[in-house]
Amino acid sequence: MADLWMPGAQKLGIGNTAPTDGGPAKAIAHITWDRNATAAKPAALVPYENLRSYFGSNATGKQSAPHILWDPFTGRVVQFFPANSRSLSLADRPGGTRTNRAGSVVLQIEALFFPYCKVDGKVYPKLTDTPCKGWAELQPWVKSWGVPSSWPMGRPADFTPKRSAATWANTAGWYAHAHVPENDHQDPGSWPAFVGTPGTGTPTYEPFPGASFFMSGSKPALGKRSAIFTAMGKRLVAVGCGRYKVGPGPVLGQADVDSYEAWQRSLGYTGADAKWPPGPTSWAKLRVPNV
Repeated sequence: MADLWMPGAQKLGIGNTAPTDGGPAKAIAHITWDRNATAAKPAALVPYENLRSYFGSNATGKQSAPHILWDPFTGRVVQFFPANSRSLSLADRPGGTRTNRAGSVVLQIEALFFPYCKVDGKVYPKLTDTPCKGWAELQPWVKSWGVPSSWPMGRPADFTPKRSAATWANTAGWYAHAHVPENDHQDPGSWPAFVGTPGTGTPTYEPFPGASFFMSGSKPALGKRSAIFTAMGKRLVAVGCGRYKVGPGPVLGQADVDSYEAWQRSLGYTGADAKWPPGPTSWAKLRVPNV
C-alpha cells in the first residue's frame, strides 16, 4: 500500500481532513508566489520556515494549505494532509466540480518559489532554473498513488492559463494550477521534467520497474538477469550498503537482497517495510542510473 505520509517528509498534520470524491488520480502543481518580483527588481526568497508556519499553524494559512510544501533549493518537504484527504489550495466555487476532491487522490504540491527570487545572490526566473532538490523523491511518492507521470493539458512552460473541464473530469495525471476549472491562477509557469525523461537537462535515473520485477511469486527473483541489477548494486555499494563478495550483477543474488534491505533500513524503514522487494520511494532515493 502507498504511504499516506511521504517518507522523508516532515509530518505536520493540521487536521480538518475530508475524503475525496473518486475518479482519475491527480496531482496539482503550484508555486507559493508570495512576492511579486521582476528581472529589474528581484526579491529575496521567503524563508521556508515562514511558509511552513503559515500553512501549519496560521488560522488563515490552514484554510489554503496544500498536501506538500516543497523547497526546491534544499529538498526539504513538509506534509500537512495525508494523501487520502483533500487539501485546500484550489478555489472551489459553488456547483460544478469539487476541485480539491475531484479524484481518487488530488495531491497538491506547493513549490517554495516566485519568479525572479534571489537565493545566495543568484536570481531564478523559473522554477526549473532552481536545483529542484527533492523532486526525485517527490515524484515517485505521487506516482505510488496512481497519478501517472504525464500532463494531460501539457507541461507548463509559461504563465498562460489553459483549462478544459472535460479533460479535468476524465483524465488522470499532473495539472498546473493554471489548468484547473473554477480557478484563475496562472502558476506554476514551469515544472521539472519527470525523472527518467531524457534530453531535458534533468539527471536521468532508472524508473522504478515495479515490485513484481524483483519477485518470482512471493519470493525474490534470484537468478534473474538484468543490467538494472548491476546498476542498482553499484549504487548500493556507493551509499555504503553493499553486502557483496563478488559482483554486483548482472544476475540477482542474495547479496542484492541483503544490500537493498540494508539500504531501506538506512532510510529508517523497519520490520516488513524494510524487506525486499524495493519500493518506489526508496528506489527514487537510491538514484540508479538509467540503463
